[in-house]
Amino acid sequence: MPTLSDLAVRHTALDDADLEWMHSLVSDWQLLADLSFADLILWIPLREGTGWIAVAQMRPTTGPTVYHDDIVGMTAAKGERALIDTAWNERRICREGDPDWSSGVPVREETIPVRRADHFIGVIQRSTNLSSARTPSRLELTYLQSASDLAQMVAEGRFPFSGAEPILVRSPRVGDGLLRLDRAGRVTYASPNALSAYRRLGLNADLVGAELGRTTANLCYSDEPINENLMIVASGREPRETEVESGGTVVQLRAIPLVVGGGRIGALVLIRDVTELRRRERELMTKDATIREIHHRVKNNLQTVAALLRLQARRLQVPEGREALEEAVRRVGSIAIVHETLSHTPEEQVDFDDIADRVIAMTGEVAAPEAQVVPRRVGTFGVLRSEIATPLAMVLTELLQNAVQHGLAQRPGKLQVIVDRGADRLDVIVSDDGNGLPENFDLESSTSLGLQIVRTLVVGELSGRLAIEPRQGGGTEVTLSIPLPVT
Repeated sequence: MPTLSDLAVRHTALDDADLEWMHSLVSDWQLLADLSFADLILWIPLREGTGWIAVAQMRPTTGPTVYHDDIVGMTAAKGERALIDTAWNERRICREGDPDWSSGVPVREETIPVRRADHFIGVIQRSTNLSSARTPSRLELTYLQSASDLAQMVAEGRFPFSGAEPILVRSPRVGDGLLRLDRAGRVTYASPNALSAYRRLGLNADLVGAELGRTTANLCYSDEPINENLMIVASGREPRETEVESGGTVVQLRAIPLVVGGGRIGALVLIRDVTELRRRERELMTKDATIREIHHRVKNNLQTVAALLRLQARRLQVPEGREALEEAVRRVGSIAIVHETLSHTPEEQVDFDDIADRVIAMTGEVAAPEAQVVPRRVGTFGVLRSEIATPLAMVLTELLQNAVQHGLAQRPGKLQVIVDRGADRLDVIVSDDGNGLPENFDLESSTSLGLQIVRTLVVGELSGRLAIEPRQGGGTEVTLSIPLPVT
């Protein structure tokens, strides 16, 4: 399905500011649909002025829908939808007198002109399915009155709120709980869910008639300074969100000031009990902190092992033994780098570019001074999961060390790590222009411990492919191809 932006750019004359206003409206018009018990369709005039195109659609969660099929992308010539034309031409909310039965169910149609600043940019068609109509309850009457006020704000260019903080995906919805306030911030209506949320906060009295800001503050801030943001939200003076906590219950509040005819007539406050959600988030944060601490301790233990191996290497008089221990130090060090990175991130994923650069720098430091080898990386690894990052760090360490010790020993040269990351595969080439491979080289029969480690990790643990070939122009080229999990 095409997006609002796609349709607007392709078919209408909206500028960037108008389009941004439309996006803000659509991001928050679920509120209007739910309060209205109605479907909403946003129509924008075609660039040629010959009619309208539907660029967005919203169904209510509080009542039956009128449109089971998607309307977005449909066009209507001028004259086909008289109410849309009237709302646009007369700059006012228009409503049909009698229900429309053309679809087989009674539908009440209404159109709301959408205003931004000093001009109009579209029309909202509001369609209410009347098949389940009955005598409305107090809750439904409050919903409908609030919807009428919001519709008037849309027509006056006062909704959505200009410059307001973006609405969170998990913000309270109409069905979570609703309070209606008067100009003084006193509650004139409280839905059953809203009242239940306040009961869990410790309220014993009735909410209706109470000043919401003072009541909430008394429940939640008896022994500490009152949160200023709470008073602003609970009085309905500004479109903001906040959370309050009392007795282990956490409640989220969102204020929607109602400004009609140039004056503030009151506010809506949406309420949601998020106690269980916050409890789970805290549990996850605790688990994340524990995992990071484990990685930190593993890194420290590995560094201790590396220090012991380094100390033992200094005491050895046999060159071969000293060299073997120094290689072990580098291998342990490459694993420690991964755990150090994981200890700073809440997820089991790491930015491998940083790890690769540190491994590359470590290789350059151990190269012979006369070789003047400065390894470099070309391309980006990106974010990798820890089960890929750890063996890959060891593989890079072995390949770079092998190139420095054998391919570029005692001579200057180039050493590159070339990376090509696709959607489902990571290709890495370690290339040097050094001495090249020995005659009759065969990876399968090689006795080199480093290459055996590389082959085991790439083929066995990473399920990848490994190839070591002469480089065109001299030197050696090692190619890794590693499958990546599809996210």
